[in-house]
Amino acid sequence: MKNQTQHHYININGVNIFYREAGPKDAPVLVLLHGYPSSSHMFRNLINDLSDKYHLIAPDYPGYGRSEQPPIAEFSYTFENYSVIVQEVLNQLNIKKYSLYLMDYGAPVGWRIASNHPERIETLIVQNGCAYDEGLEAFWDPIKAYWKNKNDKEAEATLRTFHDANGLKWQYTHGVPDESVISPDNWEIDLRHLERPENDQIQLDMFYDYRTNVDLYPKWQQYFRTYNPEMLIVYGKNDYIFPVAGAEAYKKDIKNLEYHLYDAGHFALESNGIEIADTIRQFLDKKTGK
Repeated sequence: MKNQTQHHYININGVNIFYREAGPKDAPVLVLLHGYPSSSHMFRNLINDLSDKYHLIAPDYPGYGRSEQPPIAEFSYTFENYSVIVQEVLNQLNIKKYSLYLMDYGAPVGWRIASNHPERIETLIVQNGCAYDEGLEAFWDPIKAYWKNKNDKEAEATLRTFHDANGLKWQYTHGVPDESVISPDNWEIDLRHLERPENDQIQLDMFYDYRTNVDLYPKWQQYFRTYNPEMLIVYGKNDYIFPVAGAEAYKKDIKNLEYHLYDAGHFALESNGIEIADTIRQFLDKKTGK
């Protein structure tokens, strides 16, 4: 029997963090880490699909979804700080062993956690998230220009279009064979937090900080080789943001790899969620022994 999703807040280092939770408390744990520019809302269906036999936790990062957005002057909006926040959520919930679902921004947040605490990781599920230079193709050109010069106004103007109303819709619908299966509620809900004062600058700051993830790619790849974690890839093969070359690259370092591509775009759960949930269930059933 599926379990009703609960919606909670928890205070982490002075910041009120929202998270969704469902499933038996004594079941294997799957922590769902969302991407840009979304929130734990992107996991609403997956949580429902897996809540009969898995314990699911999906937090919103500060400045996203329903989590608090501290002023930029008082909070460090970086991937490193997000990883600290998420790890502390798990600590406070007394979750010591878990699988991670890593999507988009959730990948660098999760890779920090996994490489710092490899003994806590049961399995890793990667959906359109990157750990290799091969995954940073044309979409990333203006972001790379911004890394070189944070005062590059042309690059900054391009980056702002990624999370305006049209840019949001494009992220959800590009590469999707049948756009009618994508609910417009997705980008409307994202706009809610993106339109908060200072949030546009937060998004730019996160784009700029993404360069720190690329610097850590060799460390994370070494983690893959050293610990050989159980990994499932469920990837939208038509993604322009993190193209399929980034998914293929994991094969270089991960031996315990199960690899699936779907005829989907960046937010593959929106169009292929039923298939992906079934694949995840089979994977977790095998790897967690439940």
